[in-house]
Amino acid sequence: MNTEQSGFARTLSHRHVAMIALGGTIGTGLFLGAGSSIHKAGPAILLVYIITGLFVFAMMRALGGTVGLR
Repeated sequence: MNTEQSGFARTLSHRHVAMIALGGTIGTGLFLGAGSSIHKAGPAILLVYIITGLFVFAMMRALGGTVGLR
């Protein structure tokens, strides 16, 4: 069965694969870094991560120009 019959196509370029690999590497590094800081500081660091994440999310929305509720 070829790709035309199955409905799938291999359309990822080298750039797409490189970005997926880079995102996986960065995600793994952040996950392992978070584990060591939770071990050192205790579970209260999770609250700091949540607050920081909300702040970064709000900043990204402001930079995107979609601030405010409709």
